[in-house]
Amino acid sequence: MKNFRYGTDKLTIGSVIGLTRGLLQGTLSAKSRHKVDQSEAFVKSMVSHNDVVYGINTGFGPLCDTIISAEDTPQLQYNLLQSHAVGVGNPIPASVAKTMMIIKAQALAQGYSGVQLRTLERIIWMAEQDLIPVVPSRGSVGASGDLAPLSHLFLPLIGLGNVYYKGGIIPADVALKAYGMSPLQLGPKEGLALINGTQFIAAYAVHALHRMYNALEVADLIGAMSLEGLMGSYKPFDSRLHEIRPFPGNQLVAHRLWELLHTSEIANSHPDCGRVQDPYSLRCMPQVHGASRTAWLHLKELTEIEINAVTDNPIVLGPHEAISGGNFHGQPLALAIDYATVGAAELGNISDRRSYLIIEGRYGLPKLLIPNAGLHSGFMVPQYTSAALVSENKTLCFPASADSIPTSLGQEDHVSMGAIGARKLNSVLDNLEYILAIELLYAAQALEFRRPLRSSAVLEACHTLVRTEVPFADRDRIFADDIEKLQHLIHSGKLLETANQAAKTSHCPLNKSAYDAFRI
Repeated sequence: MKNFRYGTDKLTIGSVIGLTRGLLQGTLSAKSRHKVDQSEAFVKSMVSHNDVVYGINTGFGPLCDTIISAEDTPQLQYNLLQSHAVGVGNPIPASVAKTMMIIKAQALAQGYSGVQLRTLERIIWMAEQDLIPVVPSRGSVGASGDLAPLSHLFLPLIGLGNVYYKGGIIPADVALKAYGMSPLQLGPKEGLALINGTQFIAAYAVHALHRMYNALEVADLIGAMSLEGLMGSYKPFDSRLHEIRPFPGNQLVAHRLWELLHTSEIANSHPDCGRVQDPYSLRCMPQVHGASRTAWLHLKELTEIEINAVTDNPIVLGPHEAISGGNFHGQPLALAIDYATVGAAELGNISDRRSYLIIEGRYGLPKLLIPNAGLHSGFMVPQYTSAALVSENKTLCFPASADSIPTSLGQEDHVSMGAIGARKLNSVLDNLEYILAIELLYAAQALEFRRPLRSSAVLEACHTLVRTEVPFADRDRIFADDIEKLQHLIHSGKLLETANQAAKTSHCPLNKSAYDAFRI
């Protein structure tokens, strides 16, 4: 297993996912250990010299002018974790909580936070053991960092809160005893370093980027299958058209669609059919899917800055120098998350339009995609579900970052609401996977009416995979079961994996190096 060195190596979306899934092992280099020890020594020096530093020997938020004695500083940090653990709602997925721990370890390992080495080592150890804290999903306004969720995340360090353990949830102190471990005694500033930061927002962004990348890739595949079922044209994907409006995301999608379609028997069977141009949902896939890829890329670039950043407060720069700033404010990611949310929702919007086209009974397809419509409703109603999910996604597109409510008696008078936006983006992606699954159900059915003509090797491989789970329908059945199966093929990455393997085997260059920025 490959090692990742916290504080020395750079995190990427891929390496965070690798650490979260246990495919990479997190370690600390000697350099990082030295920097962490040095930073802790700087904090101890401030305490011993009675330097007044926010959060080390003062109260928090509106209590920042209240001086705390040196002997009370450990209790101050202990109280901080307890008082700020006010999250509510269902727990976040354990995978997201683990990602939070990984991103926080990267920040602390850079030696600007004043934590003890053993505290950082305990966080890394817990992540490696999959001893993951239970973190409520609601309660962060994304400004002094994600205070509430981070407080719950690190309560187990001091023997409080709950953790996932062997498939269940148990008190943290019980889990620590099972490993022969004791709770930690926090030093000056440690509580503040642990709960200040944007790790909740960033962790959700990482998972959203991973999921949205998969959705973007399969949206091209499914859209191409729909175009084949509708006997559409691949000429709008000619690279010459996109060279004169050179948005990279558009060019990437056009390239992929061209490669998926230009060798197809179906696509080349109707050059003189008389159709001048296809509806926008087919013809404008490069422009619409490409714009969503641009939104994804913007969030990816900012997130990879954030997951390698130090976002707590104050920042310890030297033995007597600590600066209170605003590195914990979530606005840099909050705006980009809202942008990506619209991009994800639009993928679903155009997918639903293609589904509607397929069941209209145009271009030689039977109405409602079934031979004997009337006695059988056929594929009429899955599009209702698609429409409902598209509409729900539209309501989720209101930008969370457009709101701000003052907190902390006005000390924190502008907040990002990035945590809400981050959760919301993942809700949109939940719906998007089902919308794409419904289009995939329709596209696979439509392709059957073009036999004996075949599509390209990649699209035929995708169709074969679909048929291993969902048979052709010549009469009504419970289509909800089909939708669930196809959503799993999308969510699990199996559809994309099948397409990429077929592309490799058939020497179809779906992903050019010129577009590597759009990969994870």
